[in-house]
Amino acid sequence: MALEANPNIFANNPLDRAGHFRTDPAWLDARMADPSTLCVPLHYLKPLILPEAQKGMGVDVGWMPFELVRSGAPQGTTVFLGINKRGKALFAHDVSALKDPVNEGPLKGLGSFDDLRGLGMSAALPGTELAILAQAKAMIDWHARHQHCAVCGTPTLVAEAGYKRACPSCKSEHFPRTDPVVIMLATYGDKAFLGRQKLFPKGMFSALAGFVEPGESIEEAVARELDEEAKLVTRSVRYHSTQPWPFPSSLMIGCIAEAESEEFHIDGVELSEGRWFSRDELVPAVAGQTRDFFVPPSFAIAHHLVKAFVEKW
Repeated sequence: MALEANPNIFANNPLDRAGHFRTDPAWLDARMADPSTLCVPLHYLKPLILPEAQKGMGVDVGWMPFELVRSGAPQGTTVFLGINKRGKALFAHDVSALKDPVNEGPLKGLGSFDDLRGLGMSAALPGTELAILAQAKAMIDWHARHQHCAVCGTPTLVAEAGYKRACPSCKSEHFPRTDPVVIMLATYGDKAFLGRQKLFPKGMFSALAGFVEPGESIEEAVARELDEEAKLVTRSVRYHSTQPWPFPSSLMIGCIAEAESEEFHIDGVELSEGRWFSRDELVPAVAGQTRDFFVPPSFAIAHHLVKAFVEKW
């Protein structure tokens, strides 16, 4: 049975990641040699985006023949993304070695390299394509940040189709990491608590969030973050949904937390302001119809937590 659709941007990746092929060099070589194999190039973590073929049709992901992409930057890192519904293998390749791939080399004049966050905020691409690009960006970014062995400092080698880096010296193995982050909407009766950071746009309030620490459960992280940032005491925690967040490599774990009371105190460090909002106040906020304050757009998991509260989820 297929999973229910996740409401969050960068989720709902449609690819079969086909992990069993990552350790099959012959299969991988055959796919990379196949002229029909497609690859998305990334230049400093920005994917290639093709312009509208016709007005009103929208932009598209710059899926290119694998060999064309690799020929411009043969030393760049390649990652196998998976197999699409048509049975085609898809790859990502880092072309950051090219100074100006838009105006020179094999990708000249084909499109532009655009910021993934902006693509997600504008909903310029289908959600499934954004999910694939999130996977590609997170993986290429991980390789860029982990060139050396964390144990002995020796330069590491790419292995298993990009899903491992191996140290030739001490034989340590390093795998892609995802950092868990809890993001939670505290509620009390018919009210929900939202906070502001100084860097937020004027008038924006959002759910509180923070990294899960080692040796800590999701529920404990939710309770700790609410206590640290607003001195809210947590009674219970419910899981809502998750959002892959490739900036650089987090997994946002959305929760609804029930507070024991309305009492709070803002720490003044992570939050500059906080307040309780009634459900009636948040109904128009979710619809984008408020003037004195607003909540994050649907691009953010915080929006869907507030929406869930409004809909009495």
